[in-house]
Amino acid sequence: MAIYLPGVAEEADVMLDELTPKEIVAELDKYVVGQHEAKRAVAIALRNRMRRQKLPADLAEEIMPKNIIMIGPTGVGKTEIARRLARLADSPFLKVEASKFTEVGYVGRDVESMIRDLVEIAIDMIREERLEQVAEKAEEQAENRVLDLLLPPPPAPVSTSAAGFALPAENGDSASRTREKLRQQLREGALDERQVEIEVREHNMPTLEIISNQGVEDINIKDMLPSIFGQRTKRRKMKVSEAFEYLIQEEESKLIDMDQVTRVAVERVEQSGIIFLDEIDKIAGREGGHGPDVSREGVQRDILPIVEGTTVNTRYGMVRTDHILFIAAGAFHVSKPSDLIPELQGRFPIRVELKSLTMADFIAILTEPKSSLVKQYTALLETEGIKLEFTREALDEVASFAFKVNESTENIGARRLHTIMERVLDEISFNAPDVTEKSFKVDADYVRKMLADIVKDQDLSRYIL
Repeated sequence: MAIYLPGVAEEADVMLDELTPKEIVAELDKYVVGQHEAKRAVAIALRNRMRRQKLPADLAEEIMPKNIIMIGPTGVGKTEIARRLARLADSPFLKVEASKFTEVGYVGRDVESMIRDLVEIAIDMIREERLEQVAEKAEEQAENRVLDLLLPPPPAPVSTSAAGFALPAENGDSASRTREKLRQQLREGALDERQVEIEVREHNMPTLEIISNQGVEDINIKDMLPSIFGQRTKRRKMKVSEAFEYLIQEEESKLIDMDQVTRVAVERVEQSGIIFLDEIDKIAGREGGHGPDVSREGVQRDILPIVEGTTVNTRYGMVRTDHILFIAAGAFHVSKPSDLIPELQGRFPIRVELKSLTMADFIAILTEPKSSLVKQYTALLETEGIKLEFTREALDEVASFAFKVNESTENIGARRLHTIMERVLDEISFNAPDVTEKSFKVDADYVRKMLADIVKDQDLSRYIL
């Protein structure tokens, strides 16, 4: 059996701390077809992280993650297992091709850039979490600011006492009632088109591209010299709806402590980050000759300290990599894991093999996952009012074609189903907005009609399917 994960993400309905390895596998089964060994391996790795967090700090520090190598052909789901695991664990996740580091020196990137990229991802994650927490308060404050623009508060009237002292007059209820009426109209959208004038921040400061030991970075001049430039603003007229959205963002930025976000993000990277090293087979080998291939062993030696555990300097401070989980993957058609340098092999003690897709896998992939291909295409065409129905025989034909084309041309695994489904539904998708018949059944004859000529012509199918 093999695996496929659709691109539509759905969160698990259970708390991570409560998940046993069997339950983690069960959660992955909702999106993944087969590949039980790989799912077991990542489930154990995730559970061990939970176990480690319950240990005394001195012992927990000594327990390193058991990194994993996934071995299998393209399109069987190596990346998606890791990606879905990260979503389940709410962990910062980065996919990077190991082969890209053979270009170091030409593009100014080094292996430590993966850690810096992971920190950026974590900061975005934490910021989004904080935004959800302050969203209601930010909207309330933005609403009040919009109302102040629409109905500026009047100066407090005063009256004079018999002794000649100024006394505050009683607040009239009329202004308060007017404000509440405006609030109701604002919430109903009745004021969206009205124009207001607000102060907005200028974002036109130039950036410099700086090459440092941290790679290529864009540095804003204003960030470098804040005392000189300060925070410039200008007045601008816009619709109430636009002003409301802008003010919500402004209030959110005031309510979020970015220093705290950064600290939490760095900690999450260090304790639960996951890096997926794809195409690791492309850097396997220990050549003794000269030329471009010599860089492969060099990249392995550069990656080694990151995987072993080191400290990387980032713009947000020092980040330790000791407890980041590394999942490496490769087809290993030409090379094999033992071709990696011994030190790197030793840092990936868990190895799982993912099997090629079978006919039964293709059929399961089309129908079983929560966001299966059939469900995705049906939902897309429903937006045009088209009710699309696939017969079981049609799905068998699609699976059969995918399997045959993979055998006769390049085997790209489950990705072949996307190509074939697009071809089968090409005519329906193109004509959907214009047809009067809003119900369409895809049967085996229709699949054969759309694909038969292409599959017969081997040269054509090599390029189209």
